[in-house]
Amino acid sequence: MSEQDPGIEPNGGTTRIDERAERIKQATSSAVASTKDAVDRAADHVESGLHRATDKAADAAQRASDKAAEVGERSREVYDETLDRADEWLETARAYVREKPVQAVAIALGAGWLLGRILRR
Repeated sequence: MSEQDPGIEPNGGTTRIDERAERIKQATSSAVASTKDAVDRAADHVESGLHRATDKAADAAQRASDKAAEVGERSREVYDETLDRADEWLETARAYVREKPVQAVAIALGAGWLLGRILRR
């Protein structure tokens, strides 16, 4: 080492420091680049997973909505059929009462008496 500057060796000591600094800089840049690539791959993987999960959730929601609409439609059909049958029975009962009023009153009295006995217990 020279007496003038103890950190600098004669015959290219500064050059070695510069080379080492350059190698450290390259290694750091390489590490940063590989880390960035790894983070990008992980982010792509997470994003892909989220897209698949979102697609599955949307598909399940669509199927549930379709099933609910189907059940609602079937319920409406059953309700309408029940109303139609009740109207038919009511019309049949009205026709019977018009044709046979005495028997209809007797049946009504008998049914009322029987119902009263059952409910009293």
